[in-house]
Amino acid sequence: MRAPLKALFVNENIGGHATVHHSLRRAFADRDDLDVEFLDAEGPGLLGKIMRAPVPGPARLDLDLQALRGQLVHSHGVRRRLRQRLEAGGFDVLHVYTQNCMLGSADVVRGIPTVVTTDSTNELNAYLLPYRAATRFTPLAVRAAVRFERPVLDAAVTVVANGRRTAESLTGPMYGLPGDKVRTMAPGIWSPFLTGERSLPDRTGRARPTVVFVGTSMERKGGNSLLRLHQKYLADVCDLVLVTKDAVPESRAVTVIDDLDSGDDRLWDILAAADLMCFPSGMDQAPNVILEAGAAGLPVIASTVGSIPEMVDDGETGLLVDHGDEDALLAALRLLLADGIRRREMGELAHARIAEHFDIRTTAARLAELLYEAHGTVAAR
Repeated sequence: MRAPLKALFVNENIGGHATVHHSLRRAFADRDDLDVEFLDAEGPGLLGKIMRAPVPGPARLDLDLQALRGQLVHSHGVRRRLRQRLEAGGFDVLHVYTQNCMLGSADVVRGIPTVVTTDSTNELNAYLLPYRAATRFTPLAVRAAVRFERPVLDAAVTVVANGRRTAESLTGPMYGLPGDKVRTMAPGIWSPFLTGERSLPDRTGRARPTVVFVGTSMERKGGNSLLRLHQKYLADVCDLVLVTKDAVPESRAVTVIDDLDSGDDRLWDILAAADLMCFPSGMDQAPNVILEAGAAGLPVIASTVGSIPEMVDDGETGLLVDHGDEDALLAALRLLLADGIRRREMGELAHARIAEHFDIRTTAARLAELLYEAHGTVAAR
């Protein structure tokens, strides 16, 4: 029996990306075809925070390259730690999630068989930032970012896109990657409701439904819109649970949970106690929380951005609305809050869909195949 490949998994470790690596750790712990070590990016120090801060004036025109500067600061820290780890030796292959933590490190990627996985590109992200509006100068910011992204993507043996829109961006005119280099593969999540460790809760007979929102930032993830609608129209008919790091003013029929970190298994208790997930973010390309909610048997109300339409089957496992259309969001909430039978049917279908398409164990198996393929491709050169 051949010895397993030794793989180093590098993680951007921002937001939901941290959740991905928590899930992969669990999935690979049960596999013996790869010997896996993880390297998670660290947050910036004081100097890094200064270097990535918006520049007054140019920021209003999207001319200060703030997003790119933040990625370069992040990448600098990753490069230093990664080079030290690789110089110690022992690794056969490298997996990077995502390219934005390796900007300026194409030489490192070329030095070892590498698979890059990404849920988005800067071409897509530049127009979805909730804290600044796109301007006529945004295409300049995109081109500047691509100058750093493209060498990393070119140096990888394979690039995995977590959705069709991301794959189309990668193979489109801005990046121009060959179609046979880009593989489209659904992201995956770990859940005790998928492994069989927990059964789906019985949600019949609940006197009052509960809507849950999970997002570190209320404004960036659409939580403030949901809270406004709840307080104005829905507080008499449902409870709202907000899982967020932001401060939230005391509000009627609202519970705030502010101490939940990525990988905390209390999340499954929170989802089991809820009846409906609402995640009206306009910035997330492939949000794990939607998959986690579906795994727990919750229908999801979300926006149509990014790969969300590939995660939520509109009308079957949840409802999708245009981002920023609060009238449509309110209508969707009212529809599902008024119909417990439909909510539960949608939740059952959501669980089945996530189990079939988004189980992290399936993702891990496919990544292992790609890493062996990348190693074999380089070895044959």
